[in-house]
Amino acid sequence: MRIRRTVRRRLRAAFLLAALAVETLVAVASLWMVAGSRGRVADAADLPDDALRTMIVLGAKVEDGQVGDYVGARLDVAVAAFRSGHVERVIVSGNDADDAGNEVRVMRAYLEAQGIPASALVDDPLGVNTNATCRRAATVYGVTSAVIVTQDFHVARAVTLCRAWGIEAWGVIAPCDHCSLLSLIRNQLREALASRPRAVLDSLTARRRSAVIQTSDRLIRRP
Repeated sequence: MRIRRTVRRRLRAAFLLAALAVETLVAVASLWMVAGSRGRVADAADLPDDALRTMIVLGAKVEDGQVGDYVGARLDVAVAAFRSGHVERVIVSGNDADDAGNEVRVMRAYLEAQGIPASALVDDPLGVNTNATCRRAATVYGVTSAVIVTQDFHVARAVTLCRAWGIEAWGVIAPCDHCSLLSLIRNQLREALASRPRAVLDSLTARRRSAVIQTSDRLIRRP
């Protein structure tokens, strides 16, 4: 009996330590994202007149050639921003693989159907996650400043990651009036417990790689 009680106490102690470690990781990651995006996030209706001219729309679920609630709301923000003259170029970034529903092609088709000219659209078919989108925007498409459109639970991470890749980034919150409460809760939990902690590591790696790239560019340009 004494051995069993000792084992139970040790298991409880191990569980409490693990729970404390997870809570600390979640708190640190959330604070990191908040700090990285502080003062750089606005609602779609509050996009300033001097907004940056490139807008990145982050991909999300599409099905049977139709946009889902999340990405549809993001694309509607892009349409309004383009029509009002706030942006001149829209990068649609997502996973364009067949098993992902060809996100980028569906996003482009939606924007063109809303009157956005094809010449104003740039496809990023390999933006399989937020970090990949920011990395490719900086290193493949030469983006140095951009407005990023996504929902509120995601926007701080998107801005922080793109800034880590050297992009002067601002976030715009897309509404999601038709998103189900269950999906919103699920996304909030996944963001806090998984996506943000991973983004801390991604942003540290991005800063190192971005610094190396900038140093190389300066050396190449040196007369």
